Amino acid sequence: MQFDTKIALALRADLAPWQKLNVAAFLASGITGSDPALLGEPYQDASGNQYLRMVRQPMLVFAADAADLARAHARGLERGVRMAVYIEPMFSTGHDAANRETVAARQASDLPLVGIALHDERKLVDKVLKGLKLHP
Repeated sequence: MQFDTKIALALRADLAPWQKLNVAAFLASGITGSDPALLGEPYQDASGNQYLRMVRQPMLVFAADAADLARAHARGLERGVRMAVYIEPMFSTGHDAANRETVAARQASDLPLVGIALHDERKLVDKVLKGLKLHP
């Protein structure tokens, strides 16, 4: 099935595995939280057990270095793409308010990005992430 939109996450490739998973989970929550229509119907197994709804289209995960992330972030801002961001100081905070404070304390050009997530028209997301490769 072909979708008109694309969901993509770009993660800094040099993160520890636990950090990549943590960043991906937080960024994915930003995407789903921004558009509840992205969620499909609840799941049910043959035994009748109910499971939560999940995103109805694929999320592609790309690898990037710090410069790649900064470039993609700037492209996204220039094109008006709404993004979720995760910055390095968020690894040492313990709650949402502190996370927002770490972002609010920096200019866009000075965010120490470790990951970004986008959901927009396919071609626009492709332009923002141009040059990035899928995460291995």
